[in-house]
Amino acid sequence: QLQLVESGGGLVQAGGSLRLSCAASGVPFTSYTVGWFRRAPGKERDFVVTWPRSFGGIYYADSVKGRFTISRDNAKNMVYLQMNSLKPEDTAVYYCAATSLAYGTIRRNDYAYWGQGTQVTVSS
Repeated sequence: QLQLVESGGGLVQAGGSLRLSCAASGVPFTSYTVGWFRRAPGKERDFVVTWPRSFGGIYYADSVKGRFTISRDNAKNMVYLQMNSLKPEDTAVYYCAATSLAYGTIRRNDYAYWGQGTQVTVSS
């Protein structure tokens, strides 16, 4: 059973940077398509980025393209989300997710495994 744990959230000023980490246990991360989602106060959980395990390339939401970068360390079984040029509208709880699908997907219902989330707050 895959288990995911996020870390790295915090409070940062607008224009600053944070790096979120997602640790996987139980199964190698390389066996899954991984994604990051976020839920802002009063809103639904929205797609941020997906990294497919087999087919297709990394796909970012337009709102974060050019500012956020997903990466992974297979040896450590970790996935990261580097967030630069942060804006107040990036404030949200960020979730790491994984699915056994071979292709990337922006649909949260496609992801079977979720972490508990980590809070990111960007002050203006």
